[in-house]
Amino acid sequence: MTQNPASYDVCAVGNAIVDVLAPCDAAFLTAQGLTPGSMQLVDAQQSAALYAAMAPGVEASGGSAGNTVAGVGSFGGRAAYIGKVGDDQLGGVFSHDIRAAGVAFVTPVLPGAATGACMINVTPDGQRTMCTFLGAANQLEAADIDAGLIGASAILYLEGYLFDPAPARAAFEAAAAAAHAAGRKVAITLSDTFVVARWRAELLAFIEASADIVLANEGELHALFETEDFDHAAAHLGRIVDIAAVTRGAAGSVVFGNGGAERVEVAACPVDKVVDTTGAGDQYAAGFLLGLARGLSLEDSGKLGSLAAAEVIAHWGPRPMTSLEGLAKKAGLTLA
Repeated sequence: MTQNPASYDVCAVGNAIVDVLAPCDAAFLTAQGLTPGSMQLVDAQQSAALYAAMAPGVEASGGSAGNTVAGVGSFGGRAAYIGKVGDDQLGGVFSHDIRAAGVAFVTPVLPGAATGACMINVTPDGQRTMCTFLGAANQLEAADIDAGLIGASAILYLEGYLFDPAPARAAFEAAAAAAHAAGRKVAITLSDTFVVARWRAELLAFIEASADIVLANEGELHALFETEDFDHAAAHLGRIVDIAAVTRGAAGSVVFGNGGAERVEVAACPVDKVVDTTGAGDQYAAGFLLGLARGLSLEDSGKLGSLAAAEVIAHWGPRPMTSLEGLAKKAGLTLA
């Protein structure tokens, strides 16, 4: 049977979140009892208290997978998104922003619920420390999964943060099943070392059973296999999935294909000054997954990822401010 051509390059399922970003110093993190560079879940009261203590901030639609599909849109790709927002001001902001990025977003809003928010404190070195109130995003469930939308997408991209709330994890499983039923590829990002620590066994089981593509950073990779030996862990990941990409910050990324038989080193794109690393992994995923969806090589897909990551860390906020499509053309990376 011939597979229908994909209407979308990437369909992402994730926590629909509005980010509040503000500068801080190490002393502020200590005073708030926050671990630098971490992501933790908080309730509405904790989120409000932290917001009150933070320096003046900038609101920007975020959520890891939401940032990725916004990046796909900036490249000129075709993207869709499944995520839950409340019928409130922040929900309106998120919905407007993601659609303005050219992303199809039709998930019904959740009346009476507050839209999720992430308080992000950024130290002078660009490192971000995140406290997330999931709100309506926490209510994503299997019934919200649009199997037709997923079946029309070359790659389904799943956000590892969805392993935290049980209803969303059920949606996660339903989405993966819909993608495979349609003969599409399933990609997952590990999202955060703390997520990996909480759900290591479950993540490994899901990856081995259902994932075709895995994206992770170096810390997440080490946490997944409980080792500090990068080469050993990376090779292991490469063997259990079709394609794996591991980012290493300024050291670039390592991409594996063909069950680990192919290994490609991709250099990081130079950046004059790192302003804010929020969204770096998300934008790497945008370029990498779009490259795969369009049939580019592992190396060129990795280069697209590096280009997008470099753009986003040079300014505040998790989404591109310059056309990634234009930057790709300047770099000689053509998307058919």
